[in-house]
Amino acid sequence: MADYERTVLDFYGLPTSYPSEWPTEKDNKSDGSDGDGEDESNAKLNRRRSRYEALERAVSDRRSTIPGSQSEKGGVGNIVQRDEPDPLGTTDSVVRTLRQLGVPVQDDPRLRNRFLLSSTTFSPALFLSQMHATADTQSLLAGLEVLSQSIDQKSASLKALVETNFERFVKAKATIDNVYREMKYRGAEPSQPRQQPRHSRHASRSSFRSGGGASVGPPPVDNRKKNAIVKESEYGVMGIKAPLLDVSAKAEDVWGPALGGRDKEEHLKIVATYLDEFKEIVELSPAISDSVRRRDYESLVEEYNRARRLSTEARRLAETIGAGAANDAQLYQILLTARMWHDVEEQIQQFKRDSFRKLVSLHSSSRADGMVAGQPQDQHVELISLLLELGVDDNPIWLWLVSRYDHLKGKIQSTANRSKVEIEVLRRRLANGDKPASHLIASHLKAVARQAVESNQTSSVDTAEILELWEKMVTFLTTLFSASGILGEVVDFWNIVQGFIEGGTQATLPVGYNGESRRHHQLSEQAVVDLQKGVVELVDLLRDAVYVFFAGLPPEDISMLYSPLPTTPNTPKSALTPSVPRDPRFNLDANTAPPPSARRGEAWEKLAFWPPWSNSVSGIHYLSKMLTIVGVGASDLASITPVKHAADGGTLERLKALVGAARERCVTAVCAAWNKDAENIKYVEDWYRSADLGDVTRMPSTFAAFEGALLSGMQKILYVSDAMAKPGAEDIVLPPPSKLLQMVRSQYVSTLYKALSGMVENAERSVKKADDEWTTDADGSIAKSPAQASRGLGALDARDRNVRMLVTLSNLQALRAQVVPNLNTQFENAFSVKLTDESKTIRDVLGQIDARLFQTYTRPYIDNLRRLLRAGISAADWAPPPGEKPRQAKPYVCEALLSLVLVHSQVYTTAPSLTAQVLSYLLEQLSRELLEAFRVHDRYDLGGLLQATLDVEFIAQTLSQYTTERAAQLQAEIYQELDSRTDNDARARLQAELPEMRAVLKRLRDASKNEFTCFKKPKRPPGAGPERRDTGGSTSSAGKG
Repeated sequence: MADYERTVLDFYGLPTSYPSEWPTEKDNKSDGSDGDGEDESNAKLNRRRSRYEALERAVSDRRSTIPGSQSEKGGVGNIVQRDEPDPLGTTDSVVRTLRQLGVPVQDDPRLRNRFLLSSTTFSPALFLSQMHATADTQSLLAGLEVLSQSIDQKSASLKALVETNFERFVKAKATIDNVYREMKYRGAEPSQPRQQPRHSRHASRSSFRSGGGASVGPPPVDNRKKNAIVKESEYGVMGIKAPLLDVSAKAEDVWGPALGGRDKEEHLKIVATYLDEFKEIVELSPAISDSVRRRDYESLVEEYNRARRLSTEARRLAETIGAGAANDAQLYQILLTARMWHDVEEQIQQFKRDSFRKLVSLHSSSRADGMVAGQPQDQHVELISLLLELGVDDNPIWLWLVSRYDHLKGKIQSTANRSKVEIEVLRRRLANGDKPASHLIASHLKAVARQAVESNQTSSVDTAEILELWEKMVTFLTTLFSASGILGEVVDFWNIVQGFIEGGTQATLPVGYNGESRRHHQLSEQAVVDLQKGVVELVDLLRDAVYVFFAGLPPEDISMLYSPLPTTPNTPKSALTPSVPRDPRFNLDANTAPPPSARRGEAWEKLAFWPPWSNSVSGIHYLSKMLTIVGVGASDLASITPVKHAADGGTLERLKALVGAARERCVTAVCAAWNKDAENIKYVEDWYRSADLGDVTRMPSTFAAFEGALLSGMQKILYVSDAMAKPGAEDIVLPPPSKLLQMVRSQYVSTLYKALSGMVENAERSVKKADDEWTTDADGSIAKSPAQASRGLGALDARDRNVRMLVTLSNLQALRAQVVPNLNTQFENAFSVKLTDESKTIRDVLGQIDARLFQTYTRPYIDNLRRLLRAGISAADWAPPPGEKPRQAKPYVCEALLSLVLVHSQVYTTAPSLTAQVLSYLLEQLSRELLEAFRVHDRYDLGGLLQATLDVEFIAQTLSQYTTERAAQLQAEIYQELDSRTDNDARARLQAELPEMRAVLKRLRDASKNEFTCFKKPKRPPGAGPERRDTGGSTSSAGKG
C-alpha cells in the first residue's frame, strides 16, 4: 500500500496525499518568451482549444523511456532518476544511504531531488552536509578526483561527438532554418524584412504578433498561414495534427493490447491466483442468481446467509487493519467481498420486491382455482417464511393480511354489484317479454308430477330463460355467501388472522439471520384491533349485499355493464375488470340496454330476486336453496370470534335480521305466485284418464303433486330446515313468526278453493270452437276427436259438456276422499299446527262445489223427466176408458226409463263410480215428479188408480237397484196421495185387482228386460257415491263422504 501511494505521489509530484494548496511549481509556463503582458493578452484572445486536446497533451507530453525517470517540479521536462550512485564514488545508492542516515527522502520526492545530481534542484551544500557530514578531507579529495574524471569522460565524449558530426550539425541547422522560413512564409519573402542580429524563433513570433496587432479591422485572410510556424496554426502542424491524432489513436487500439500484453498477463496471473484463493466469495453471486432462477429457495437462503457471514468477516478484517498496511491477500479479500456483496444485495433486494408483489398477487386466485391447479393453499406462508429468512424491513405478515383484507373487500363489492346488475338485465328482458300462454303454464305445472318420478329434475318446471335466471341467482349467492365462495374466504381469512394473533402460526416461521426477523412475529395491539374490525367490516359487507338483494328494489342503474363504462354519478365505483370472458349478452350501451319493466300490477315487479312470469313451483325449489345458502352462511359468519363476542352484538342482530327479512320476502313472493298458479291450475286438465285410477283424469294427481311440492318447499323456507344442521344455526335462524304461518295457512285454503273453482269452470265452460284455449295444450287439442278417443289412449271427449262434468265430479270425489285429507295431514305435520277450522271449511267448500256441479249435470235430465211425466199424466188418454183395465204402462214411462238408460250409459262409460249415485238421485227426482204430477188430478177412479199403480210399480221395480230410502219414501207418498184422491169402492176393488196387476207387471218386466238390462243389479257394484243434498231436500244414501 505504501509503495503504491509513493508511486502516485512521485507521478504527480505531490508532497502528500492530501495537499492543502496548489503547488507553485505547477504554475510555470512552457514558453518563456511569452512573458510580457501584451503577448499574454494576445495569446488569450487568439488561443483556441482543439477538440483533440487530450490526445495532443498525450502526444506532446511524452515520458522518457529510461527506467526510473521522472519530471522535475511536477513534470517540467527534466529527466531525474529515482536513485543514482554517489557522484563522489562512495556508494552506489544515494537514497539508500540517506535512508540509513534517517533522512525521509523516500516520502518526499522534492527533498530527494535536492540530493540527486541529475536534478536541476540539486543542492551541493545540502548534499555534502548530509551525505558526507562525517567525511574527512582526504575522502573529499578522493571524491573530487572521481567527479573530475566523470566530467572529463562526459566532456570528451561530447567533444568527439561534435567533432565527428560537425558538418551534420551545420546542415541540420541550415535545413531547420530553411524549413522554418518556408513554413512561416510559404516560400515568399517577408514584405517588411527586419534586420535582426540573429535568427530567433521567439523574435519571429514577437514580430508577427506586433505586426498583426497594429490593424484596426479584422486582418485579411492569409491562406499561407495554414502551414506557417505561428501560434495560430500551432506552429505549422495544425494541418496534419488531426490525422496524426487519429492514426495515433488507431495505433493505440491496435498495438496497445499487444504492447501491454505482458503487463496484463502478469496482472491477470495475480488476479487469477487470488480469485482461486477466494473462490467461495466469487461463486456466491452466480450461485444466488442460479437459485433464484431455479426457484430453489432453500439454497437461496443458505447462500445468502453465507454471503452475510463472509461480508461480516470482511468488515471485521477492514476494522482490524484500520490505518495500517494490508497485504495483497487481505486487499483482494475485502475488494472481492465488497463486489460480491454489492451484486448479492442487488439480487436479493430485487427478489424481495418480486416476492412482495407475488405475496400480494396471491389473492387474485380463488380457492377453487387453487384446488384445481394443485397449488398449496398456504402458499402465502411459504413466501412469508422466505422473506423472514432473507430479512426485511416491512412486516410481511402484516402486509399480507392488509392486502388480503383489501382484496376481499373489493371482491365483495365488485361481485355483488356486477352480479346484481347482470341479474337485473336478464330480469328486464323477461319482464319486457310476452306473458306465457296458458298451455305453456299448464305444461310446466304438469311437470311437477313427473319431477317427483324423474329424480328431482327441474328442467321442465319452467321456461329455459326463467330457469337460467334462477340458476344465476343461486350462483350469485353461492359465489358470495357460501363456504365455497367469498364467505368461505372471509372465514379462512379470520382463521389465518386468529392463528397470527394467537401466535400459533408464527411458531413454524423462521426468525431470520441472527434472529433479525423475530420482531415481525408479534402483531401489535393496534394491529390486532384493526384486523378484528376489518373482519367485522367484511361480514357487514357480505350481509348488506345479500340483504339488499332480498329486501331492496330492483336496481335502476345498469350502466356499469356499458362498454365503455360511462362516468355517471350512480355507477358503482367498486367494479373490477372481470377475469373471465364476459357474456356477450352483457355487452351493452345506452342504446341496447333493456328498459325498466312496465308496470302491470304484478307482485314480482318490486322483487329483485324473483324472475318475471316465474311459477311458484320453480320459485319454491330455488328459493329454498337460496335460503339454505343464506342460513348456512349467516351461521358461518356468526361463528367468527369478533362477531360472536362483540360487545354491542350489533352484527349478530343484523345477521338474524338478514335471515328473517329474506325469509319473509320469499314467503310473500311464493304466496303471490302460489295464488296465481292456483288460478291457472285449471289449464292442467287435459281430459286424459289417469293410468292408476280410470274413473278420474290426471288432474287430481297433478294437483296433489303441485300442492305437496309447495307445502314441502314452504316448510323448507319457513324453517330453513336444511341449514339447521349447522352448529349454532338455531341462534341465527329463529322460528318463523306466527304472522308468516298464518299467511301460509290462509294461502293454502285460498288456493284450494281457487283450484277447485277452476276445475268446476273447466267442466261447465262450453267449447265453442276447435281452437280456443280449452282445446289446445302443450302437445295438441284438448277436445279430442272421436278417432283419437277410439284409439284407446285414455282420452275423453272434452267437447261433451256432460263428459267433462262427470269426470270433474269423479275428480272431486277423489280430492275429497284422498287428496285433500292427505294435503291437510302434510300441512299439519310440516308446520306443527292443527287445521281444525280450516279442514271443516275445506270440507264444506268441497261439498258445496260438488253439489253445485252435480246439480248442474242432473238438472237437464230432471227437467226432461218433469216434462215427460207431466205431459204423460196430464194427457186426456192417460186413464183407461171406464170399464177397462190397463194392460200396458203408459209411453211416458218408457220414455223416462229410456232417458235414464242414456244417462246410465254415459255415466257408466265415463265415470262408473258415479252410476249408482246419479241414477239414485234421478230416481228420487223421478219419484218426486211423479208425486207432483199425480196431484194434477183431483179424483181417480179404479181405472186411473190401476194405471197409476202400474206406472209407479213398473218404474220402481225396473230401477229397484237404485232405490234409496228417500225414493221409497216418495213412492209411499205417491200411494198415499192416490189413496186420498179415490173413494172406498175403488180402494176395495183395487185390492181384488192386485193379483192380476202383478201378472201384467211381470209380463211387462219380462218383455222389457232387454231394453232395461243395464238397470240390473251387478254381482259386485263398481262403487258408491257420497251422500248428496239438493235444494229439494232429497237425499241419497249410497255412501257417506
